[in-house]
Amino acid sequence: MHQTFRSQLAAIACIAACVFTTAVPVTAQAQTTTPQAVTAETTASTRMAIDTAASALPAAAHKAAAVQKLDNPYGLEALWTQSDLVAKAVLMILAVMSMGSWYVIVTKLLEQGRMLRQARKAENEFWPAGTLQTGTERLEQSSPFRFVAEAGLHASSKHGGLHAKVDFADWVDLSLHRATERIQRRLANGMSLLATVGSTSPFVGLFGTVWGIYHALTAIGVAGQASIDKVAGPVGESLIMTAIGLAVAVPAVLGYNWLLRRNTAVMDEVRDFSGELHTVLLSSAQQPART
Repeated sequence: MHQTFRSQLAAIACIAACVFTTAVPVTAQAQTTTPQAVTAETTASTRMAIDTAASALPAAAHKAAAVQKLDNPYGLEALWTQSDLVAKAVLMILAVMSMGSWYVIVTKLLEQGRMLRQARKAENEFWPAGTLQTGTERLEQSSPFRFVAEAGLHASSKHGGLHAKVDFADWVDLSLHRATERIQRRLANGMSLLATVGSTSPFVGLFGTVWGIYHALTAIGVAGQASIDKVAGPVGESLIMTAIGLAVAVPAVLGYNWLLRRNTAVMDEVRDFSGELHTVLLSSAQQPART
């Protein structure tokens, strides 16, 4: 019996040793592989989160900038959208003044440049001609020098009837003087607009300034306190109106003075041509009498 019991104990110990030997590697393997899997999974999740945040960053920045732009109550866009009918009318008047003054400046510069080129052409082609009629036909139709030459020819051919009672020299001088004055009036077209814009646009901007200050005082009265957020918008509106008024006035004044000086140079060329033509017409009229 003791021998049988010992045999059973030995068999149980052998089975337990086998089970323990089999379980230990499995447990060790599980313990060694589980942290690696967890680490790999954590790294992949972190990388995915970083990539998502990086891709979302530009979109978020763009959205924040757009929101900031829309929420800015002190820009030009806010000035137009938040202003009332009077402020918009002031802005539109200043815009029309600015466009009108720049249109006059550009067109007058082109016209003056063309007339100076026509003056050089008259000097090179009119006086070398054999007759006044031939020299007049060489000039352009739109040339003021051709207009003066045709006026002189017309005066010399129409000196008859009641006109004959006026001395020929005085009659030709009167005709050339009238032609010259017409050219000068044509050159002066648009100059009054520049003078008007230069003198009135600062006051139009000042009216917008007064209107903005009125809105600031109204905002203070409604709020009951003079906080910066209540008055910043209207005061900024008034300052922008002042700046726009000065921006419209300064080019108009400078353009007026510049164009006026160039008009003087052009009219000097026209008057010189008219004086020389007057002398030639008188000489042509006296030649048959001497022969």
